[in-house]
Amino acid sequence: MVKTVCIQDIYRSGQDYRKICSLDTEIIDKPTTPLIHRMSRFWLIIKGTGVLKLQDREYNLYPGTIVSILPWQISDIIQVDSPLQYFLLVYYFDTVNTLMKASCNTDAESVTPIESMSSCPVVYCGQEDYPVIREIFEQLRQETEVKPMMSSATEPLYHSLFLKSKLVELIIRFQRIGVQNHKFCSIRPAIQKSDILHYMYNHLSQKLTLAELSRLFYLSESSVSLYITQTTGLSFFNLLHEMRVGKTMDFLLHTNFTMEELAEILGFADSSHFCKVFAARTGMKANDFRKTYQNIRELCNIEMTEDAYGIVSYIYRNYDRKLTPKETAGRFHITIRELNTLLLHLVEKNFSDFLSFIRVNRASELLKNTGKSITEIAIDVGYNNSKTLTRNFLRFRTLTPGAFRQHVELQEDSLQT
Repeated sequence: MVKTVCIQDIYRSGQDYRKICSLDTEIIDKPTTPLIHRMSRFWLIIKGTGVLKLQDREYNLYPGTIVSILPWQISDIIQVDSPLQYFLLVYYFDTVNTLMKASCNTDAESVTPIESMSSCPVVYCGQEDYPVIREIFEQLRQETEVKPMMSSATEPLYHSLFLKSKLVELIIRFQRIGVQNHKFCSIRPAIQKSDILHYMYNHLSQKLTLAELSRLFYLSESSVSLYITQTTGLSFFNLLHEMRVGKTMDFLLHTNFTMEELAEILGFADSSHFCKVFAARTGMKANDFRKTYQNIRELCNIEMTEDAYGIVSYIYRNYDRKLTPKETAGRFHITIRELNTLLLHLVEKNFSDFLSFIRVNRASELLKNTGKSITEIAIDVGYNNSKTLTRNFLRFRTLTPGAFRQHVELQEDSLQT
């Protein structure tokens, strides 16, 4: 009988949901059992040797090794030759990822740390790199152990900026070391079934289906479903809901979207479903969570991170205007490339796709609840003509606006008879 893999807790800290990271020292003296990580983490091996299995790939561990584990990856220490002592840094990847993308200048290439960190998750520090990396871990530990003094109104902000800057520095140095020395080795670099969970996490805002996963991973739909259930103890759809909770928290904390709007943006069926899933996974009602923890400065936000959520809100609230990528990017003082990068991270759609997604949803409501013509509705939601609405309606609904209205009318007639 296959045993399910234990799923790590969702929070960086059991005492404070708001912490961006926590750091501790741990010792492992014998092989472990597999663990699914919902939060990102770094290990810096200080002493000992052993073998790590990460995403069904095996890596040697010894002093100076840095391990990067990303959300919804599976790790297991399968061999301990001498007790492993290491720094354990748990952090919220989405926050740091958004910060790195928001910091791109106009000449920068698109920053995609999650891709490079997935392909090179274990690197070895040489004599020059190790002291620098260890110092970053020591600085993070000192900063996380001491709560910021409240004698100055700016001190909590300095505390958060320091943590974020060090996390960004660590990620950059980690990737540079991997590129420079190439001292990492995955025995089986080909795609594995264990990559399914990580892929799902990275594509939450898309319409994920078992059929799509089956095509990508060269497995039958039943095999994909069975793997998910045997590994996590959750069904495919329940796992999707579980994964969405982390992003839900950030939207609750950084935006003033209503529950109905959040349900639409994050891919839930409706607000009732959204609130039910959130409460079941966190033990708190969504509104209570927002009231308790929505304090932007104390939550370690810098201006650009807050602006990233502001962009989503701006497009959502002004869908019926003649919005353009140039105008929107200019309003937030970023480039069009940065605009699309931020939107792809937050809602997994670029500017045009997200705007069309919102417009099609609003058009659907008008088709159901009004007698307006399709041309009138197209203009109401921001399109110049009905052809553009029809083209986008087919993309997101697989129906024309006319067919959608007929389908709704047939459903209402059947309910009345």
